[in-house]
Amino acid sequence: MRTQYHENLQELAELLHAMCLRDRDVVAAATDALLSADLLESEAAIDLGREVEIMHQEAEREAVRLLALQAPVAGELRQVVTAIQLTGNLKRMAALATHIAAAARRRHPEFVVPEPARPVIAALGAAAVGIAGSAAAALASGDPEIAASLDQQDDTVDRLHERLLATVLDPDWSYGITTAVDITLLGRYYERFADNAVDVGRRTIFLATGETADRWIPTDRTGR
Repeated sequence: MRTQYHENLQELAELLHAMCLRDRDVVAAATDALLSADLLESEAAIDLGREVEIMHQEAEREAVRLLALQAPVAGELRQVVTAIQLTGNLKRMAALATHIAAAARRRHPEFVVPEPARPVIAALGAAAVGIAGSAAAALASGDPEIAASLDQQDDTVDRLHERLLATVLDPDWSYGITTAVDITLLGRYYERFADNAVDVGRRTIFLATGETADRWIPTDRTGR
């Protein structure tokens, strides 16, 4: 019976990993839609986001079932409770990415992003894809070192977000208030997407070590 329980836990972990990969796909498609004003690409990103919502419901149901199935011991309980928390982060990542795609759809056939902001948006999109991929790698491996690296990737996103805001606030900005609001919101969506990916990493550290991310000491700082 316990073997089956552990197999179910592994299946739940694999579902979370699949959700994170799908989040990466959503934000990639949404960014492409923004930069190309491609209606079909924006619709595809939104459809992928809906798939994540379905996966979230499945993962949440399975986690609750595992809590009720048997009395989990400490390590198992940590896995199930952390999985429930992770489903929330992964669902939010998909929702934020679909907001990006929705902006492209709403302004179609016009471009949402004017020329001065396009390089920064492209860089933000690439950084978001990268951090989602790293979060997925952390979930797949359970490696706290990989999970901890997401903080540095988030710093890159934060710097790009600051550059985007500086572009909008530049005295030479000539694209109007509506476009400025659109760009500001897009920057916020990318920033929050990355923040949730960092939370995935922090929860992975706790899952792997039993320590919070703030208390865990990486190997290269312990000398082991």
